Parts: sequence; C-alpha cells; structure tokens
Amino acid sequence: MKIALVARHVSAPATPSDPYAAEQAAHVAGLGRALAAQDHSVVIYARKDAPGLPDRETLAPGLTARYIKAGPPAPVPADQLPQYVAEIGRYLAARWKKDTPDIVHAHHWTSGLAALLAAREVPVPIIQSFGSLGTAEQCHGVPGPQDSARIRMEALVARSVSGVLAHSSDEVAGLAGLGVPGARVRIVPCGVDTARFGPDGPAAKRHGELRLLHVGSLADHQGLDKLIRALPDLPGAELVIAGGPDQDELDSDLNYKKLGKLAAGLGVADRVTFTGQVASKNLEALMRSADIFVSAARYEPYGAAAITAMACGTPVMAHAVGACADAVIDGTTGVLLPAGGPEAFVKRIRELLSTPMKLTAFGIAAGDRARSRYPWERIAAETVAAYERCLAAPAPKVAGTAPAAPARRPAVAAVQRRAA
Repeated sequence: MKIALVARHVSAPATPSDPYAAEQAAHVAGLGRALAAQDHSVVIYARKDAPGLPDRETLAPGLTARYIKAGPPAPVPADQLPQYVAEIGRYLAARWKKDTPDIVHAHHWTSGLAALLAAREVPVPIIQSFGSLGTAEQCHGVPGPQDSARIRMEALVARSVSGVLAHSSDEVAGLAGLGVPGARVRIVPCGVDTARFGPDGPAAKRHGELRLLHVGSLADHQGLDKLIRALPDLPGAELVIAGGPDQDELDSDLNYKKLGKLAAGLGVADRVTFTGQVASKNLEALMRSADIFVSAARYEPYGAAAITAMACGTPVMAHAVGACADAVIDGTTGVLLPAGGPEAFVKRIRELLSTPMKLTAFGIAAGDRARSRYPWERIAAETVAAYERCLAAPAPKVAGTAPAAPARRPAVAAVQRRAA
C-alpha cells in the first residue's frame, strides 16, 4: 500500500509550537517506520522547519520524508500554521498527481485541511488523527492556541474526512462532542519499540530508597507541584523529573524556577532532580531505574511516556485521564487515581511500599501489557486495518471534482477563506 502521512514535523522540534508537538512527531515517525517494516511504501510530508533540510530524505527502507517549503525554514507558533495550509495543499496536489497514494493519513487539524485541499484535485481517501483536541485542552487548562476557530475547524475536518483515528477512549468522547459519530472513529493508541524498551538492561544510578519518575514537560498542567508536595510525607523517596528544556537551559525556564522554589520551601530540594531533556539513548536506562512512574497530568492525550515505562517493567501511577486511563489496568499494571491533591499519591504509594510483592507484580504485568498491546508492529497492523476499512467503503466525493458531498463543503470552503 502507498501511504502518505501528512504531519507538522518529521522529527521532534527543538522548540515545540504546542505542548504535544514533540509527542505527535514521535508518533508519526514510529508509525511510519512500523508501516514501512511491513512492506508498505510510506512518505511523510511535513513543512521544512529547519535550515539545511533537503527536499527529500530516506529515513529507513520504504520510508521517505519530503520537506515542503512553506513559510520560514524554522519552527513557527501553532497558531500561525493555518496561513501556510493553502501552500502546503498546492504542493501535495502537485506531488500526488505524479505519485498518487492509496491513502492519506493526516496528523493535526492543519495537516487535515491541507490534505483536503489537495484532494480536490487528486481524489484520495483521507484518515485524520488529531492527537489532542482544542476542546479538551481548553477544558483541562492546557496552555497554547485554543481559539474557537481551531475548535470549529477540527469539527469540520473530522466530518469531512473518510474516517478518524483516536488515541484513547477520552478522545472518542471528545469527538462525539464535536458531532462526529462513533461509527466513523477507531481507537489506535500510541506504540512503543519493545525491542529497545524492556525490563532487561542497564539502569541509571539512583540515590533514594524509592525512585519516583516523571517524564514530560514542566508546564502547570502536568501537576508537578502535586508530586513535589507529596515528598515530605514520603521520607527516603526521590523524585526525578525528566523533561523541559536542555539541562543547560533550565535556569532560564520559569516553570523550573517555580518548581525549584516550591521544593526548597518544603525542604525536599535535595530529593528532587531535574534532568532537563533526556537524550533518547539514555531514556530506557532512566525508565528501568524507577520504582514507579508517576503522572499528575490533568490531560494526557498520548500517554507515550507511561506506555514506555510499562514496557521497561515499571508500574504507573497516574490520574485516570486520556491515554493513561486506557493503558493502565488499575490494580494490575499500576494505579489509577481520581482527581485530587497529593494526599492520594502518598496514600497509594505507601500501600504499595507496604506490600513490595504487589509492586513487583505490577511491574511484571506492566511489561506484559506493553509487549502485548502496544508494540509498533500491532499498532501498524491496526492502522492498516483502519485504512483498508476506509478503502472498502464508497469513496466520498470532494468539492470541486464532481457534485460535492455536503459534508465536504464546509472544511474546504473554510480553509479557502482562511488562506485568502
């Protein structure tokens, strides 16, 4: 199958334009490699967002990246991406006239708009993945562009494409709130490289009797203040916070300063370690070193870090939100907590420490679940099954190619107005 993945980024941007840009880029790259490994021909199309990028690059056998000249060769804020949609759509149409894909899979709503524009000239079925919805980010107080225009456009794109892939049950509910019927949505979660991430192998050096690990940004919606506030009641525990800017840039990060001041005020600064952004090659050793992966995030659309920790045999304690609510089996592979303060974390961690055999069993079960449910091979197969279902359905007509299907008109017309 010839597959076109339309995305914002081919690799994680150095300065993400929104809180989930890096996770989405990692998902697209992982999916592309897994699809190519199953003998599909895959091309990732993304805007050229760094100087020196070639027009075309081979990433792996069967996997190619094509970089589109649209706007400056540098990262741009997410709320500025719509102005480049028409230009990207024209590039895609010209490219697909020469080499028409069997199916297009767009990631992020602006990518979906560009694909819909291209499909007016080259009719192709389009599958859409959002990853994170504006309505959900707005509800959970996630910083970033959440204007009403984005929310309207996400609804229009979802109704205009041939099908939608969601990462979690929560996302399905969010799409239903946008008027997208459940019959048009399939859940295909994030994957993990289980050949690389596993319980066996070197582990990073640790300093406390109990290591709690968080991997993610330092933003307020991650709830890191809650994890730090739990430490005074967990003597002997250390909290490692991996993420945010590079270590040599932490001192200029406002969230780091605020969290460091909180830790110092609570008298636990010596038990909180901020690593900054962790190099990919060091991530598995860090995951293996933890007793519990902890997340107090109010919203977790991808859950990639939690799934990766599970693959390394580390149980997860997280709020029952987003992808974590699907990935973690409460009482088997970890603990799911309702919304609340740090007291809930303290109570459940103490319960686990009082029964170390249970903590060990959780880790074994977490590894088993990650290897059975989340390997990229399975995620790619489920994605292809969704593609085939789309291809087997009657092809919807795109506005401008023939008498238009009514559902197609709003999104195409809307992007034309925004590009004008």
